[in-house]
Amino acid sequence: EWTMKTSIVFLLCISVFPGFSQGRVVGEDETGFAECNVFFPGQVPPEGFTEPFHVKICQQYNKKPRFATLYSTKDKIPLYSAFKYTKPAQNEEENWLVEPQIDDPENDLREMVHEADIIGTVANLGANQALTSDYVGSGYERGLLNPSLLNEEDFQMATYTLTNAVPLSPSLSKSWHRDIGRVVEQALVPHCSKDHLYLLAGAIPSSVRVKGKVSVPETLWLAACCDAPEGWSLGLVKKMNDENSLADLMVGELEKQLLAGVHLFKGNCGKDNQSQEKREAVLQAVSQIRSGEQVGTSDNQEAKDSGLVRKVAGIIATPFIKLLELLIYVFVELVKFVFYFLWLVIKRVGGTVLDGVYSLWNGVVSYLKAISMVLISIPYDVGRVIINIFLGFLQIVQDVASLTYRILRIPVGFVLHLAAFPYHSICAIPSVLKDMATGIGGTFSLVIDATAALLHGFYYLAGHIVKRFVPKGSSDD
Repeated sequence: EWTMKTSIVFLLCISVFPGFSQGRVVGEDETGFAECNVFFPGQVPPEGFTEPFHVKICQQYNKKPRFATLYSTKDKIPLYSAFKYTKPAQNEEENWLVEPQIDDPENDLREMVHEADIIGTVANLGANQALTSDYVGSGYERGLLNPSLLNEEDFQMATYTLTNAVPLSPSLSKSWHRDIGRVVEQALVPHCSKDHLYLLAGAIPSSVRVKGKVSVPETLWLAACCDAPEGWSLGLVKKMNDENSLADLMVGELEKQLLAGVHLFKGNCGKDNQSQEKREAVLQAVSQIRSGEQVGTSDNQEAKDSGLVRKVAGIIATPFIKLLELLIYVFVELVKFVFYFLWLVIKRVGGTVLDGVYSLWNGVVSYLKAISMVLISIPYDVGRVIINIFLGFLQIVQDVASLTYRILRIPVGFVLHLAAFPYHSICAIPSVLKDMATGIGGTFSLVIDATAALLHGFYYLAGHIVKRFVPKGSSDD
C-alpha cells in the first residue's frame, strides 16, 4: 500500500511539475545506451568498460534523452558522461536526484526521483550509488562531470543527479567547471558545429573514499570528437593534486591512462581523415586559455573587483551553505528515523495481531477437533456396549449348557457301564476257558517232556557206567 501511494504521488509530481527529472537504467539486453546512443559518434558508445559493476544510464528529462552516463556501483561515481553542447541557460537551479533502479532493479520506479521521496520504499537505497548524506560534512562538493553551465534549461536540470557527480574540493570543482566551460565555448565550439561535436567528461577512481564509500577521483578528463569532414579529436586531463593544471593530449594517449582495451570514439573519431590545421587551431586556443589562467583571469580592474566581490560573497555565504546542508542532512535523517519508527510500529502491531489471529485459529481448530472426536465416539461406545451385552448373554448360555452336561454325564455313564457289565462278563467266559485249556495242556506237555528227559538221562548214565567198568570180550562174546 505504501509503495502504491508513493507511486501515485510520484506520477502526480510528473504531471504537475513538468521539470521533474527522469532517467533510465539500460538493461543488458539492450544495445549500448538505447535512446542515448545519439550522444556518441556513429551512435557507438566507448568500448572496453566491461566490468559487471559498470551500469549504463540513459539520463532523461521530460521523457527525452539528455545525456548518457556509465556509472560504477563499486566506486559510487560515474566513469564518464557523454553529452553535446547546447546553449547555456541563464538561471541555474540545483535540484539533486538519485536513480532508484541502481539499488533496487525490482522496484516499480522507472525514473530518477528526489531522495527524500523514496526513503523506506526502495530496498538497499545507497548500496550501489552515492547519496546526499555521503557528501554532507565531508568537505567535498558534488562536482558534475557533465557541467550544467554547458546545457540549456531542460538539459541543465537533468545534470543535477548524483549519478553525474564526483567528490571534488570546492576550489577544484570551481576550477574544473570554469576550465571546461571556457575550453568548450572558446576553443572547441568555434572550430566545430554543435551537431558534430561529441563530448565525454570522465573521472579515474582512486583508493581514497569519502566516508569509506564514494571514491575520490585521482584524475578528471575530457575527450572531444568533431565528427565532421574536417574533423579532429582532443583529450584534456586535470590532476586532483593541481587544480590549475590542464594538460592536452591525443585521445589515444588518454585511452592508455584508462582501462586496458578502452576505445572512446568509434574509429578513433576518423583519425585518418582528421584535419591537422583544425586540431592545431584548437590546441592554440586551449593554450591561450591555459596561459590566461596562469597570468590572471582578467586584464582590467573591473573584472578583478568583480572577482574579489564574488570571493568575499563566497566566504560569507559558505557558513550559511554548510548550515543549510547540515539542516538538510538532519531533516533527511529525521525523516528516515520517522519512517523507520513507523515501520517498526506497524511491524510490531501487525505481528501481535497476526499472533492473536493465529492463536485464535489454533483454539477454534482444537475445539472443533475435540467436539468431532466426542461425536464420533458416541456411536462407537454404544455399539461396543451392545456387543458386550450380547457376548455376555452367549457366555451365560454356554455356562448353563456346560453345567447341564456335567450334571447329566455322571448317571448316564454309570448306567451305561452297569448295562455293559453282563455283556462284557458273558463275552469273557470263552476267553477264560480257552486260557484254562491252554494252561492245562501246556502243563501236561511240560510233565511229559520232563519225564522223557529224566529217562533219557538215566539211560545215558547207565550206558556210561557199563562202558567204564565192564571189560571188553572177544568178538564171539
